[in-house]
Parts: sequence; structure tokens; C-alpha cells
Amino acid sequence: MAADRPADGPGEWVLLSYRMPREPSTPRIAVWRKLKRLGVAQLSDGLVALPADARTREQLEWIADEAIEAGGTASIWIARPATRAQERELATTMAAARAAEYQAVIDQAAEATSAADTAPAVRRLRAELRRIGRRDFFPPLERDRAHAAVRDLAGEPVPKSRVTAPNTPNRPEKNA
Repeated sequence: MAADRPADGPGEWVLLSYRMPREPSTPRIAVWRKLKRLGVAQLSDGLVALPADARTREQLEWIADEAIEAGGTASIWIARPATRAQERELATTMAAARAAEYQAVIDQAAEATSAADTAPAVRRLRAELRRIGRRDFFPPLERDRAHAAVRDLAGEPVPKSRVTAPNTPNRPEKNA
């Protein structure tokens, strides 16, 4: 994680606490969609978190400004979970959300193999992998599988750095 981390404890997280008027709903929905695109961890209603670095802080500051411009309130906080277990729970939740997104790419790649022309699906799935990658702070195993599925769909060979000798413990799965 990019967050500043002391040797004996959790790293820093940037938190956005916000409230927005219910009406009109358009600004509230726009903020929610932007937060979803960033891959935030939802701590409670109106409280989200991301691992702290300059990029995530700036992105949440922009969203805070947007909430305020829409007549709401917002504040940015830098914090550390009280325990490593709490941080692991946040990371696990975020990784599970990304794993589901990567699994959807794997499923879509499998469906596209029957198409006469797979090029449009390859372009679309590569763009989706880039979008997911921007919010993937704690990469799950499905990340490599999704990239492999898209490479397979494109008919590309496995990169040499990913090839391992047979019968080694880190041998890639045959269907990956």
C-alpha cells in the first residue's frame, strides 16, 4: 500500500465525511458514482476511505468540493485504523470488490470466445481492466487471471516473466 506506515502499525488512510441534500438527486448520484469509480471503502453512511497518498487525497478533495458546491457538507481526514486487523478488514473488503469486477471480465472474455471477431471485445475488456486497475489498491488473485483471459482472447502468448517450469509450486493454472 502506498500509505505511510509505521513499522508497528497500520498505514494512513484519507477519509471523506460528507452529507448532501436529497433533492436535487443528480449531484448526490454524481458524487456516489465518482466514489464508486475510485473504489472507496464505505465505512458508514457518508464516510468513505482510501489508502492515503497524494493522488487519493486530491481526488477526495475534489469530490468534497463538489459536495459543498451542491449545498452539502464535506471534510477530509487523515487517519489510521486502531489495529492492523481493522486495516486488513478494509483491505479485504476492497480486494473482494475488485475480485468481483475482475471475475466479470473473466466471464465476459469466456463469452466472447465464440464471437467471429473478438477484437471489439478485447478492446472493451482491456479498457475495463485499466479502469479497475486505477482503483485496485489491494490486488486479488483474479487480477492476473483476468489479464490472462483477455490475452487468451486476443490470441497473445503468455509473457515470459509469467512462465514457470512444470512441477514448480508457482505454476500458473492451466485455465488461467
